Amino acid sequence: MRVYLLESFVFPLFFGGLVSTGLAKPGDKIYQKGFLSIAEAQKSIEISDGYSLELVLSDPEVQEPVMAAWDGNGRLYVLEMRSYMQDAEATGEKEPKSRISRHVDTNGDGKYDQHTVFADGLVLPRFVLPLDDRIMLREADTLDLWTFRDTTGDGVADEKIKVYEGGAVKKNVVHQSSGLIWGLDNWLYLSYEAKRFRFTNGEVKVQDILSKTGQWGQSQDDWGRSYFADAAVEAPAVHFQQPFAYGHLGLPGQEEKGFRMIYPIAQVPDVQAGRRRVGRNGGASHFTGPAGLSIFRGENLPADLYGDLLIPEPVGRLIRRAKVKREYSKTVLSNATPKSEFIRARDINFRPVWTATTPGGQMLIVDMHRGVIQQGNWTKKGSYLRRIIDRWGLAKNIGKGRLYRLVHKDHKAGSQPKMLEETTAELVNHLSHPNGWWRDTAQKLIILREDRNSVISDLEKIVTTSSSDLGRLHALWTLEGMGKVKPRILVAALNDNASIVRTSAIRVAEPYMTLEDETVIEALKKPFPEDTEMAIQMLNSLAASRSEHPDLLAIEAKIANRFDHFEAVRTVANLRKVKREKAALSADYRKFKERLARAMANGKETYEQACYICHGKDGKGAPNFDRLGETLAPPLGGSPRITKSGESAIRIMLHGLTGPVDGESYDGLMLSSASNDDQWIADVVTYLRNSFGNEAPMVYPEAVAKLRKQHSDRGLPWTIEELEKFKPSELRYQSNWKLSANDNWQDLYLAFDLDLSSTYTTKARMNGRMWIQVEFPQKVQVSSVIMEMPEKPVGYPSIYYVLVSDDGESWSEPIAAGNGRSSLEIGFPAVETKFIRVYQLGKKNNFWTINDIKFMGKILSGAGR
Repeated sequence: MRVYLLESFVFPLFFGGLVSTGLAKPGDKIYQKGFLSIAEAQKSIEISDGYSLELVLSDPEVQEPVMAAWDGNGRLYVLEMRSYMQDAEATGEKEPKSRISRHVDTNGDGKYDQHTVFADGLVLPRFVLPLDDRIMLREADTLDLWTFRDTTGDGVADEKIKVYEGGAVKKNVVHQSSGLIWGLDNWLYLSYEAKRFRFTNGEVKVQDILSKTGQWGQSQDDWGRSYFADAAVEAPAVHFQQPFAYGHLGLPGQEEKGFRMIYPIAQVPDVQAGRRRVGRNGGASHFTGPAGLSIFRGENLPADLYGDLLIPEPVGRLIRRAKVKREYSKTVLSNATPKSEFIRARDINFRPVWTATTPGGQMLIVDMHRGVIQQGNWTKKGSYLRRIIDRWGLAKNIGKGRLYRLVHKDHKAGSQPKMLEETTAELVNHLSHPNGWWRDTAQKLIILREDRNSVISDLEKIVTTSSSDLGRLHALWTLEGMGKVKPRILVAALNDNASIVRTSAIRVAEPYMTLEDETVIEALKKPFPEDTEMAIQMLNSLAASRSEHPDLLAIEAKIANRFDHFEAVRTVANLRKVKREKAALSADYRKFKERLARAMANGKETYEQACYICHGKDGKGAPNFDRLGETLAPPLGGSPRITKSGESAIRIMLHGLTGPVDGESYDGLMLSSASNDDQWIADVVTYLRNSFGNEAPMVYPEAVAKLRKQHSDRGLPWTIEELEKFKPSELRYQSNWKLSANDNWQDLYLAFDLDLSSTYTTKARMNGRMWIQVEFPQKVQVSSVIMEMPEKPVGYPSIYYVLVSDDGESWSEPIAAGNGRSSLEIGFPAVETKFIRVYQLGKKNNFWTINDIKFMGKILSGAGR
C-alpha cells in the first residue's frame, strides 16, 4: 500500500512546459513555478505505508546542503555547497562561499535549536567526518586533509590544522573524491581515490589500494563491505561484494533484472543523457545521478528495513529502497517496492542527495532542494539539458535546503548520545549497541582517546565472552585500531561461533601471516566450516599479506577445490590466480629487462672493442680507403640475418661469413668467434638486434649452445646461400590447432582465417594481463610470430611477451619480449614446443585487435599435418 501526501493530482504531461503541483482541485490548471512552501513540498511526497518525513532543518539555517554527519554528542554538521550552480553557467563555482554549519539539540527533544557556522569560507568541501571534538574535511581541487576544532565552546572552529598534504587536483568537481568514512577496519575510505587513510595519534598514514570507484558518497554494512554509486555508468550501487581494500569484485546477476529502471512521479525530462533516458511519464527512466546512498543500521524503524540500501536519485526526485540479499557470499540487490519507489515526489525541486542512519536509530535524508542538480559541464548552452533547464526555469531555484528524518508510526527515536562526555570505559558498553552508528562512533572514539590502553582487558573480555556478535566484532576491531590484538584473543575470534566475527578475525590476522606467528598460523590452518565468507576472506587476506608461509599457501589450493561449486568463491579464486600470474609476469618482465640491459651493455663493449673496425661505429660499415665509396663490411641496420630469428647472426658469429652479401663483395673478412663462450656471443647478437635502428627480442646463450652443438663438425665460414637454406616456412593454420585466450577466445579464429578484414578483438580494454594461445597437435619448431594489428585506432599492445610450454601448465622464461607496434614480427631462435602464448602487458584504453597472426617454423617429423 502507498501513502500519498497530496490532496489530489492533476498532471497532464507537459514534456516541454511546467508541471502541475497536484495541489489544486481536479480541473484546475495550476503549474509549479519556483518553490513550493515547505508544507506544499511535503505534501507532494509519496512514501511507503507507515512511514513519514519529519522536517529537521530548512533554509535559512541551511542552504544548498549536500551531506551531514554527527559527532559523539549528536551535534549535526551539515556541508553546504553555497557556490554550487548558482546559475546555469556555474558562475562563481569556486568562490569560497561554502561552509560547514553545526546544529545542536540543547534539550534532547529531537529538535535542533542552536545553529552556528562552524567553518566558513570554504571551496566546495567534499566531505565532513567528525572525529572526537574535531572534524576532518577536504575542499575541492586539493587532496589536503584538515581538521577543525572549536576550542572556546562558541560553536565556531578556531583551530585549523593540516594533517595530510596531498597537493592540488585538476578535475571537474563532480569527479573529485567524496564521502570519507571511518571503516570497520579503522581505515578511512573515500570515493574516486585508490588510497585509504589511517588517522591515529594526530597523524595520517596513507596506503595505496587496488581500485577506485564511486562518485558522491559511500556507505558500509555491518561486515565492512562498501557501497558506492557510479552515475557515469548509471549504476545505483557498485563494489559491494567484498571490502573495498581487496579490489573490485562484480558478479553476474548482482542486480535483479530491471533494477536500474526507476519510477518517478515528477514529470520533468531534465536528464543529462537526453530523450533516450526519458520515460513515458516525462521523467527519468533509469538511474542517472545516484548519490549519498547508505545501508540502514538503526533500531528505531521497522526491523525489515535494517540492512536495506537506500539510494537517493536526485534527477528522478526519488529514493530507492533496495533489499540486500546475500547467499553463499553473493549479494543481490532488488527493488523493495517493485514498479515503484520507497520515496518519490512530484515537486520539481526535491533533490535527495544524502542518507545516513541517525543516532536516534532512524534515517536522515538531505534534500538539496533546488532546480538544477547537474554541474555546469553538462548544462552548457545548446545542450539538451540546457534547453530543458531554460524552458522550465530551473536555474532560478537556488538557495534552499531541507533535511528530513525518516520516521515510522510504530517507532520512536532513541536517546541523544553524550559520548564525548563519557569515560573511555563507558564507551566500551556502546560497542554492543543495536544501532550501527553508536557502535561505529564508540569504536572510533576509543581509538582516538589518549587513555585507550586502560580498556584493553575490557575489550578482550567482550571478544571472548560477550553474547553480542556485533559487540565481539567491534571489540576485536577496536583492539586492532589500538594495535593491541594478542595472539590468544585472535585465536579466540578465529574460532568464534559467528561467521561475521571469524571472517573479520582473518582480516585482523593478516600481519601475523607475514610475521608467521605459529599460534595464529595453527588457528588459520584449522579446517573451518562450510563458510564461504571465511573462504573468500582467506583468499583476499593471503593476497593482501603476501605471506610465503607454505602451510598458508596450501590453504588456497584447498579452498579452490572445496568451494569450487560456489560462484563467489570460485570467482575470487580465479581472480587471485590471475593476479598471481600477472605479478609473476611483471616480476619476470623486470628480470628480463634487467637481463637485456646487461646483455646490451656487454654487447656494446665488445662491439666497440672489435666489431666497429669493419662495421663502423654507426653500423653502416667502416670506409674502405683502398676503394673509395665502398665499406669494409655490410650495413647492420635492417639486415634480415640479424632481425629475423637471429639464428643466422649466431651462425655467423660461430663460424664466420664469406662471399658476397646481398650481391656486394667486401674486403673485410668475418672471422669465427667460436672461442668465446655462449653468453658472450648471445650478448653481441642481442646488441646488434637492438642497435642501428634494429628492434628484436634478446638472444639467450641456450640458443647459441644449441646451434654450436648442431654445427660442431663445421670448420668453414658460411655463405649467404647456405644460410638461406635455414630460412623457416610458414606454419599454415590447421583446424586441429586449439585456439584459446583469456578474453573472447571464441573469436580468436578470425585472426587466422587469412582475411585481413575480419579481426579478433577483446571485449575488455588492454589491461596488462591478456593473452592468446595456440596448442599444436604435436610439437612444432617455431622461430617467429607475425601479427598485423590496426594503427588507428591503436589496437596493438604497448608491450608483448612470448612464452612456450610442452604441457600448457609449466611455461618457459620469455623467449621474446619487447615493445608493440601495428606490424609486428617477433623473431627468436627456433624453439620446439606444443604450446605458444603471447601476452599483452601494459595498459591502454583501447581493445586488443588482431587482423592476422601467423607462425614461421616447421612441423617436426612425425608431427602430422
